[in-house]
Amino acid sequence: MTHSPASRRSAAVPALSLAVQYAVPEARLPRWRLRRWLQRALQEAAAAASASPDDAPGFQAASLTLRFVDAEEGQALNLEFRQRDYATNVLTFEYGTDPEGTAHGDIVICLEVLEREAAEQHKPFLDHAAHLTVHGALHALGYDHIEEDEAEYMEALETRILARLGLPDPYAPR
Repeated sequence: MTHSPASRRSAAVPALSLAVQYAVPEARLPRWRLRRWLQRALQEAAAAASASPDDAPGFQAASLTLRFVDAEEGQALNLEFRQRDYATNVLTFEYGTDPEGTAHGDIVICLEVLEREAAEQHKPFLDHAAHLTVHGALHALGYDHIEEDEAEYMEALETRILARLGLPDPYAPR
């Protein structure tokens, strides 16, 4: 069954329980903006799951923690959990979906890396922040990009979510 863009927009938004932690303050990323980005990601992921249940993880709600860190904390977390000794832009800890259908996850975004990448890629800070937030949310929902087909599916979903937010394709050359 295919869904038109209008039916995707009218799909119910799964409930979101959100905790935001600012280890590093960032006035450009208020809670309301982050919630808006995450709600759109949940809505589009839910629509994708209902349109193609074999290709997308299923969930009814999400409980997420979004933490903004400096390079030191980002590097320590990346080393401890991925054995990579550098700060990365986003780390996601996916804890799965509980029996009630709530997906649980933690998303950690390193502000220094976000800032540097946005400048290097000639992207506005908020565009790149939205992309990393959406990317992390999709990982928390069980999406991955290890295999090429998974990467293509996830990138297409990210691009669609960001377009619905009025933002450009993050994978298009600049």
